[in-house]
Amino acid sequence: MKVKVLAYKFRRLIIITIHLALVICAYILAFYLRFDFKIDGSYWQVILKTLPILISIKMVILGYFGLYSGLWKYASIDDIWRIAKAHVLATLCFIPVVAFFYTFAGFPRSIFALDCILSFCFVAGIRFVTRLLREKFRPAIGSKRKRAIIVGAGEAGVMVLREARNNLKTNIEIIGFIDDDRNKKNLRIQGVSILGACSDISSVVEKYGINEVIIAIPSAKGEIIRSIISNCQIPSVKIRIVPGLQKILNGDLEVKPRDVKPEDLLGRETVNINENEIKGYLSGKVVLVTGAGGSIGSALCRQIVNFSPREILLFDHNENDVYYLGIEFLTKYPQIKFRTIIGDIKDIGLLKSVFSLYKPQVVFHAAAHKHVPLMEENPVSAVKNNIIGSRNLIYASDHYKVERFILISTDKAVNPTSVMGITKRIAEMVLQSKAKMSKTKFMAVRFGNVLGSDGSVVPLFKKQIEEGGPVTLTHPEVKRYFMSINEASQLVLQAGAMGKAGEIFILDMGEQIKILDLAKELISLHGLVPEEDIKIKFIGLRPGEKLFEETLLNSEKDKATKADKIYIAQSDYFDPRVLRRKIKELERIVNVMDGLGTVKKLHEIISL
Repeated sequence: MKVKVLAYKFRRLIIITIHLALVICAYILAFYLRFDFKIDGSYWQVILKTLPILISIKMVILGYFGLYSGLWKYASIDDIWRIAKAHVLATLCFIPVVAFFYTFAGFPRSIFALDCILSFCFVAGIRFVTRLLREKFRPAIGSKRKRAIIVGAGEAGVMVLREARNNLKTNIEIIGFIDDDRNKKNLRIQGVSILGACSDISSVVEKYGINEVIIAIPSAKGEIIRSIISNCQIPSVKIRIVPGLQKILNGDLEVKPRDVKPEDLLGRETVNINENEIKGYLSGKVVLVTGAGGSIGSALCRQIVNFSPREILLFDHNENDVYYLGIEFLTKYPQIKFRTIIGDIKDIGLLKSVFSLYKPQVVFHAAAHKHVPLMEENPVSAVKNNIIGSRNLIYASDHYKVERFILISTDKAVNPTSVMGITKRIAEMVLQSKAKMSKTKFMAVRFGNVLGSDGSVVPLFKKQIEEGGPVTLTHPEVKRYFMSINEASQLVLQAGAMGKAGEIFILDMGEQIKILDLAKELISLHGLVPEEDIKIKFIGLRPGEKLFEETLLNSEKDKATKADKIYIAQSDYFDPRVLRRKIKELERIVNVMDGLGTVKKLHEIISL
């Protein structure tokens, strides 16, 4: 142990000494090769006179190129290039010095080339011999190594191969690559063969006894990821994935495969947001987030902390959710000042107290009843929360001169057929109506289902899979738009920087995903086979549900913005005075708990 400590302590001195020995050996060997291993006394005199000059030049230049500080076990092509440049430069400096002092008298010209070549081979060779010995004869680990194949013979795949070889803790032996480029088949990358295409995964797994499949295509779209996973539906074979290279380069993640997450099935690209614009309206401000304990609300809070707000007000009626979010803030964001407010947006007295006491400058309204079937059964509750509560919050924001108000809406507000969708569309209309006469910048942001949120199908499917099934679906042809929580929250913050007067922003949700395919892929991610290990049961469409959602983007009407993936919906005309009168009538109906009357009045308002 002491020897190892001393070696590390004097590592640079040891490396310089080794290079010195290599330089001397290369120079003397050059003379031996030039004279067929017979050097007479006169040439020994030449060697002794010129060697100190050569040593001085080479050792300085090798140090200049940083060759005394690298780790030999990670030697690469870049090291070869630097070693080559150093030796060429050293030789070019050595030639005129010899010419000046000795005028080449009795000095063989071929020595310059021989010495350069030999010294390069010695300095580069010792590095790659060290790396070879480390990779071929590294210590054996206790448990049996897992056999794995890498899907994707690109840069990310090579990075995984290197990680598996260099890091003993991975406990993985890479058997081969899988790549759909047929021209690559049977080629080798760093000694590892490309065994076939994605369609060959099953046969490759069986032939080579594979335990893990590692997907290393960070730029792949969701359709490709889902196709690969469908080819990996093999019992006892674990599927893992390499995260996006952008996150790796940012330092957010390591270059290591991890378990496949549901959001990987979307394969959506990294969101590009203008942080300066967002910081411009959040930095130093008091920010109120309603529904702060929910999936979207809490994700927004976690994003907002990155832009240095003065204070965040966590507003929710669910005390447990807010409690745990508060604990997270105390642990992860101790520098952020926050307050927890337990209450209901329908409580006008509470809203007056909160707005007058804390004076929020930016409001994100994420509190809503979102479950379509439940709102069909409880239309009065949907109206009270989604319309009356939102109206109260919008009016309070206007009265207390909030700078910006961002309503989190839904794709179900597009040509709505469900109670939930209608109530969210009417909330948008209230917002647009108030925006016409207010100094507050009101805006709404529409998007579809958020993968992994509390109300999405993913937690339900995972729970059903863990319980042994069956997984319940409404219909085999149901499709929905999906995006990840982080992507949605980032785009909401970006949209918040752009709104001015009642705009409805639409987030580009990409492609609709078949829920049946999503269920099968989630079953496969658990190492199970759909219909064999876990049954899939169809229970029929529930009240208010559609087979597929309306297209969020109307290419003829909706306008693109300067921000990627954000559009502005063409506003529908309605009379604000009529809207206010109709909502008053609706409020009287819900106060007497008239469910049928409530639904009838909702359809009347939405047709304005």
